[in-house]
Amino acid sequence: MPGVLSVSEERLDDVELQRQAEYFADGFITRHLLDAVPTLLLILNRQRQIVYANRTLFELTGGSDMAALRGLRPGEALRCLHAQVTPDGCGSGQHCQACGMLATILASLDGNSARQECRVTRHREGKCEALDLRVSTTPIEYGGETFTIFSIVDISHEKRRQALERIFFHDILNLAGGIRGFAEVLLEPEEENPARVVDHIRGAAERIIDEILAQRTLAAAESQDLEPQPSPVAADSLLGQVLNIYRFHEVSQGRDLMHAKNGAVGLLVSDPTLLGRVLGNMVKNALEATPRGGVVSAGCADVDGEIEFWVHNPGVIPDPVRLQIFQRSFSTRDAGRGLGTYSMRLLSEDYLGGRVGFSSSVKEGTRFFARFPRQWRGR
Repeated sequence: MPGVLSVSEERLDDVELQRQAEYFADGFITRHLLDAVPTLLLILNRQRQIVYANRTLFELTGGSDMAALRGLRPGEALRCLHAQVTPDGCGSGQHCQACGMLATILASLDGNSARQECRVTRHREGKCEALDLRVSTTPIEYGGETFTIFSIVDISHEKRRQALERIFFHDILNLAGGIRGFAEVLLEPEEENPARVVDHIRGAAERIIDEILAQRTLAAAESQDLEPQPSPVAADSLLGQVLNIYRFHEVSQGRDLMHAKNGAVGLLVSDPTLLGRVLGNMVKNALEATPRGGVVSAGCADVDGEIEFWVHNPGVIPDPVRLQIFQRSFSTRDAGRGLGTYSMRLLSEDYLGGRVGFSSSVKEGTRFFARFPRQWRGR
């Protein structure tokens, strides 16, 4: 199958790993030079297992024992979510086919140096954490065996800054430009309906405030400074409020937004502001993925004693895209605009005790869901 990475799942036993590790652990100068480098450096064998790492790895993994990390593959050492999906671990899952880390390692095993950016989502201390990494590989021969020098640079802050600049400044400038345009219309003596123009100005100003609050919420969530404020929420009513907001959003122009009302679903205890952010992202993403003339529908239902919110659009997500859909910096739109689905999962799973997912097919279209317990369980 074209484009599919061919991966061996063979691993060496502990005796062989220790033998290989001694190649790199015995040299006093070499060992101390590696530990002094601020970049994370790994040495991998042909089975993609770690045989040596400098101390920077411990800063990223929270570990302190090289023996515990020896034999792991990079995704396993970093606790990547997808490295835990199959028994064969890092490199064997469906999502691994889109992983830049795996691609660079395989290139090195073919005798080529390589460099890529990749996104790793992991659970650390019970929380979802997104890493943006720049990885590079160089093949080396030592002791008659082939190894890979694998370096990792954490560029999460750089990517986060770029995303904020592109999303926040782009959207804020568009809204501010709209306000200026409306103000100029208001100054025209022939304007027959100034009240209508004032309403447009007020709406744009409210959108600016909402954009600022949304970015503040996301920043607080990523830094673990967000404190949810749970209270009883009427599920279908909150969804209706979100849909009403987006009916007047420019992203919905030329598209129908349908509410599959279900007042019988009742109440849940959650943070209404954060839950509204999740639902808003679901609706906005669906509208952006729908061509003019299309229909986006949304609703909620009781599923196994929990409340599930869903949003459907007629499009289909290509396979390479769906493998990275919840990654922080990944986007099918402009570079640096990949925070919507990431924010959905971060707020839902880390702060609201829920989970998110999606299905997508040519026959059924695309359906995102967010499911939450009825009773507040705390963070």
